[in-house]
Amino acid sequence: MSLDTTRTYVVPDQTAQVARALFPTGTPVMRLYDDLHMVVEDRDFADLFPARGRPAEAPVRLALATLLQFREGLTDRPAADAVRTRIDWKYLLCQELADVGFDHTVLSEFRTRLLAHGAESRLLDATLELARGRGLLKGGGRQRSDSTHVLGAMRTMSRLEVVGETLRRALNALATAAPDWLRACTTPTWVERYGLRASEFRLPKSEAGRRAWAVQTGVDGFTLLALATADGAPPALRDVAALETVRQVWVQNFLVEHGPEGPRVAWRTNDQGPPSGRSIGSPDDAEARYATTGATVWSGYKVQLTETCDEGTPNLITNVETTTAAVSDDATPSTIHAALDARDLLPKTPIADTGFVNAALFVDARERYGVDLIGPTRGDRPWQVQAGAGFAARDFAIDFAQQRATCPAGKGSQSWTLALARGTTPVIKIKFAVADCQACPLRPQCTRSTSARRAITIRPEAQHEALRVGRAREQTADFAAEYARRAGVEGTIAQGVRSSRLRRTPYFGHAKTHLAHLMTAAVMNLARLLRWLADEPKAQTRHSAFARLHPLAA
Repeated sequence: MSLDTTRTYVVPDQTAQVARALFPTGTPVMRLYDDLHMVVEDRDFADLFPARGRPAEAPVRLALATLLQFREGLTDRPAADAVRTRIDWKYLLCQELADVGFDHTVLSEFRTRLLAHGAESRLLDATLELARGRGLLKGGGRQRSDSTHVLGAMRTMSRLEVVGETLRRALNALATAAPDWLRACTTPTWVERYGLRASEFRLPKSEAGRRAWAVQTGVDGFTLLALATADGAPPALRDVAALETVRQVWVQNFLVEHGPEGPRVAWRTNDQGPPSGRSIGSPDDAEARYATTGATVWSGYKVQLTETCDEGTPNLITNVETTTAAVSDDATPSTIHAALDARDLLPKTPIADTGFVNAALFVDARERYGVDLIGPTRGDRPWQVQAGAGFAARDFAIDFAQQRATCPAGKGSQSWTLALARGTTPVIKIKFAVADCQACPLRPQCTRSTSARRAITIRPEAQHEALRVGRAREQTADFAAEYARRAGVEGTIAQGVRSSRLRRTPYFGHAKTHLAHLMTAAVMNLARLLRWLADEPKAQTRHSAFARLHPLAA
């Protein structure tokens, strides 16, 4: 399939005449051609197609149809119908009125081609380059980030349903890849157990019956895995991805115990399972994960949006990160900064909420990228701070060069030990002498320890200083004014939720879900560019009728 990059796109006279008659002032879709000149060109996708082969459908038309599809929340078939029947779509795609468009499967093939070539962000990048070319986007300035949950496309399952459905899907995949081999390895009783979709309605009701069912399913799964990896197994089985899912799900849900009577399969208890960041909750989407944030509980993914927020330019989404639901927000700022740096769009002042901020990130942002990360730090939790009396770690004088701390009573520390908090975070544990603490008149304000010995834990020097400066800055009016800008990104998330179902993915898997988020961001950028070029003012924060009665409180 080859690509002709010499095509030119001009709206046919008849198409333009009918479109103008129906829409005298134009539509947002028509303005994509009139004001933004179709956004992309065929040569932007030349590297995705071979030099020889039958002519491919014009990638410009596929790209624009894909953007319109996400703009209106259409699946492939209705989107292909719109290409064939919608006058404003024909206007943008420069089609004759009688042009029948293309089969709906071409849209799926185009998305697959983007993913296969690592070009999933190409349309978002095209919107950013369009804005940059018009002087509406540049590096420096301010950008803000926030995240929201994304519900996976799979149904929620119990653990018993997960193992049953995982084995059923694997058996169906093997029945296609190696039917004769599978027929010889299984019996009709397997059809009774795994022929229908796993459901709580079909599972035993008693606890003993459910446990017996789970153990038998575990035995069958281990047997299938052993046969599939044995010498003489068909080579085609190596390409069956469902078998790897079985292996992972079985490790997470079953134990093989070795006793006097030989190995025995046992069902793991809930506290023996993997952490949520690794646990597979559905074979339909083995990459989706379970998570909770406040009162929100979901299985799926999380999306982080970063956008510009300076006066005098439109607010444009500059980066999109999609992670599993179990990934914390503070794991992504370095990735976001690296992606923005690669686009030459690194801000001078990134603004984010507490979830995206910690001492290590303050240091990383400043030392690696030269940016001033702004956001509220997590508060001190020791009882001395909570009670508003006594001496917290911040009240101790720290001499990093001498590796020594001095308490408020003037006593020096006895030990200085490097350690890891929760196994991952570098900290310094400082302890004071028992004799000094026992005789100290300030002891009740310093420690409740029964050993009468004070110990404090601090971060390494750069992080300790960054945290101190950050907490001091939070108390200033300048910080409050700067941080107030962050709230606008919540409006961007709300826009994505309303217009493009940002919190629900129609796809299975991380890659396709991320592609959908990138398309959504590209569509939102185009809408914002069109509004900016039409001199529409930015939306202002809305207040309820009651809140407007007391403007100072609002």
